[in-house]
Amino acid sequence: MRWGRVGVLIALVVATPLLARLYLWLRGAPRIYERPEEVPAQPVALILGAGLRADGSPTTVLADRVRVGVELYRLGKVRALLLSGDGRSSPYYNEPEAMQRLALHLGVPEQALRVDPEGLRTLESCWRAREVFGFTRAVVVTQRFHLDRALWLCDAVGIDAVGLAADRSPYGPRRLWWAVREIPASLSALVEGLLLRLGRRDSR
Repeated sequence: MRWGRVGVLIALVVATPLLARLYLWLRGAPRIYERPEEVPAQPVALILGAGLRADGSPTTVLADRVRVGVELYRLGKVRALLLSGDGRSSPYYNEPEAMQRLALHLGVPEQALRVDPEGLRTLESCWRAREVFGFTRAVVVTQRFHLDRALWLCDAVGIDAVGLAADRSPYGPRRLWWAVREIPASLSALVEGLLLRLGRRDSR
């Protein structure tokens, strides 16, 4: 009897994150686009941080996100790019600044760029996009594996968002690690999002 309960407990521990991942995937899929041309016009593209190289330049993952955001801007799908990432944890590490340099190099005018150095987590980037920068509609730009979670968190803070997948390069075996990491991350985001929704409802 005891071993049966242990088995049920193990099954719940394994199944709950998987179900959270499936829920976010199903919920986000209808609002995710693969091509910039297909994206409905929005006021801003929220581009999420994704790490820097040792020399301070964007990683391939981050550079792809910026380039896809620039495509949206060139097509007139957005009027501004909000570059959100870690620019506070170290004086030698600044994701939004590196993103800004690349966007400027690709021809986006400085007045069309908004820089958020305090987007240390996806949730913080989404929350600050609404509460600090005042956006209530956005295109979220990140890789496909991350979009479901990002859209859920944008919804939770009150942003009406669609997503654009920024998968432009062969990322190799890292894709498998990202997929595995998203399973517990989805459960965490689901809980955070539900708490935020309850808080917003109670404050009305």
